[in-house]
Amino acid sequence: MSQTYTLAQLNTMPVAEFVQVLGGIYEHSPWFAEAAATQRPFADAAALAQALRSAVDDAGEAAQLKLVRAHPELAGKAAVRGELTAESTREQSGAGLNLCTPEEFDRLQALNAAYNRKFGFPFILAVRGYDRHGIIAEFARRVENSPKEELQTCINQIHRIAQFRLDDLVSA
Repeated sequence: MSQTYTLAQLNTMPVAEFVQVLGGIYEHSPWFAEAAATQRPFADAAALAQALRSAVDDAGEAAQLKLVRAHPELAGKAAVRGELTAESTREQSGAGLNLCTPEEFDRLQALNAAYNRKFGFPFILAVRGYDRHGIIAEFARRVENSPKEELQTCINQIHRIAQFRLDDLVSA
């Protein structure tokens, strides 16, 4: 488990440190933490979460697509090569993606390819609370969505991931 911080610490640390601490909340996208830093002090953790969420929601489609594309594929090449962030590795392993049978792994690879062909970005799912069977079922269901619907679904899932990561990082 990584270090936790109090809201008082986050409210008073220099901007660069705030961005360093919260930069991983949104995968490889520290600029959302930078945008939220300007809204300090936060009255509570919910206000901090909302500031981060608003930074994403207000960023526009181009920035949102960049954020979605910063995420790794589930059980994808980066996972196989050991190139995931510590957070992504923990999340994917917690869902059992590191325990896939060869058939499940092949199914995930096929779904990743079909999804990327259709949407031009990786499938995003906040995997906490899912097992690999549920992930595969959700993946197969969502590949049928429209591009607009799926982009919004990905952003919503990214917000869930960010909330889990924030909850792990900020102590009461």
